[in-house]
Amino acid sequence: QVQLVESGGGLVQPGGSLRLSCAASGFTFRDYGMGWFRQAPGKEREFVAAIGWSGGSTDYADSVKGRFTISRDYAKKTLYLQMNSLKPEDTAVYICARGRTAYSSQTESNYDSWGQGTQVTVSS
Repeated sequence: QVQLVESGGGLVQPGGSLRLSCAASGFTFRDYGMGWFRQAPGKEREFVAAIGWSGGSTDYADSVKGRFTISRDYAKKTLYLQMNSLKPEDTAVYICARGRTAYSSQTESNYDSWGQGTQVTVSS
């Protein structure tokens, strides 16, 4: 069955960096678009970044554009999110998701499998 396991979260000061990882198994990783979402306490889950099957197509929420970079390693079957210049408003649980198709998408309903998430806290 599809499994998505996130790691790399933690506590970081404003302006700091973190790299999140999502280990994928149970499906052919290179055939699917993948995405990152986040959910802050008391808020709806929101789109962060997405990447197409080839890695050549990426998409970002305006709030993270220029600070976050999504990438994927086919040999390791792992999705990454490099987060730089972190802000307190980036504090959330970050969740990895598998797309229904090979293409990137900002739309939550275009994803069919979700990880459990990893907590990111940005605070001094």
